[in-house]
Amino acid sequence: MTLAQYPPMGWNSWDCYGASVTEDVVRANAEYMAAHLKDFGWEYVVVDIQWYQPTAATHDYEPFAELNMDAYGRLLPAPNRFPSAEGGKGFKPLADYVHSLGLKFGIHIMRGMPRLAAHRRLPILNSAYACHQAANPYSICAWNTDMYGLKADHPAAKDYYDSLFGLYAEWGVDYVKCDDIAREYPHCAREIEIISAAAKDCGRDIVLSLSPGPAPLDRAEHLKTYANLWRVSDDFWDDWKPLRHMFDLARDWCVHSGPGHWPDADMLPLGALRLCYENHPSGAWTLFTPAEQRTMMTLWCMMRSPLMFGGDLTKNDAFTLSLITNRPLLDIEKTSYCAHPLYTREDEAAWIAPRADGTGCYVAAFNLSDKERTMSVDPSDFGWKEYTATELWSGRVGHDLTAALPAHDAAVWHVHFAG
Repeated sequence: MTLAQYPPMGWNSWDCYGASVTEDVVRANAEYMAAHLKDFGWEYVVVDIQWYQPTAATHDYEPFAELNMDAYGRLLPAPNRFPSAEGGKGFKPLADYVHSLGLKFGIHIMRGMPRLAAHRRLPILNSAYACHQAANPYSICAWNTDMYGLKADHPAAKDYYDSLFGLYAEWGVDYVKCDDIAREYPHCAREIEIISAAAKDCGRDIVLSLSPGPAPLDRAEHLKTYANLWRVSDDFWDDWKPLRHMFDLARDWCVHSGPGHWPDADMLPLGALRLCYENHPSGAWTLFTPAEQRTMMTLWCMMRSPLMFGGDLTKNDAFTLSLITNRPLLDIEKTSYCAHPLYTREDEAAWIAPRADGTGCYVAAFNLSDKERTMSVDPSDFGWKEYTATELWSGRVGHDLTAALPAHDAAVWHVHFAG
């Protein structure tokens, strides 16, 4: 089967713990997923940025910090934050635990190599070259000081990435989120190709995700060839303005969704967020209204975006859990194809997604305005005669694709064709 046959679904530590996530948090969220979400398709547990930085304690990065790495310039989990990594075991014990729960394990990486590895001229495993020969000190991240990009035209770059993904395969990593790369065209195009090859040749199936966005639309074919998912926006947070903008991005990117390659609308900032922040006005809870949360979940499923929950799962309330265990809604990700907007206007939008088995389709209506609005899609526009329609948030069954929606709310129908 194609790797990432369907959009990946999981949890990522960034929205709730920033750079400060620890092993106990990861294990607790994995246990929650196994107990409450696995049966609904949620499976990836992803440790986000700076797991190798011993003093990381907030959302922010400590400039030019000492990083934990091996003799070949490959970053290792900080044992004070990930005790099972002690003694050079890396993430293998934690990955093994996640796998024991019937789930999959993922990590975040930055493109390139640690600056410290280049400065110390460390050797590259199984290579005639050293780290300083692969590193490009003119290729740096604008928002993090940990890494240098690599000289993609030098054979040392391939050797280094091969050594990285060989290590990740040994650990049992199933998913790699590579950062500081998706929007860095054109100068990172070749580096993406080398990373992709390393992931494919490491001896283990590893889903490759590229961040952050916005990835350039005119590079869609390159992205589809060399990555399984890529970010279409910058970091997405719980604010209506970027959610409204996502309708425009989804319109442009939806034609590029398909098995093995998924435009990624970014994480779902739901539930308990920003737990490493101080004095946040939201009290660490999502700022999205319930209506906006339904709209986000509906759009992400209709456009078949990957679903990565951003809050601390263990702190979910009943409403949040209901959002991410709405099985008929989540089924859209696996049963539909060729989803696209019927229209996107200033105050409203509508999407349609046929079912791949030909038995029906999904139709969604979105109130993008700031006041209540009655939304309606006319089935006669599609020539439908014999059908029933189930609205997936309320469970109402009938023939009428009409809903009175509060501001920023959504309705989505599963239209079943007769016979």
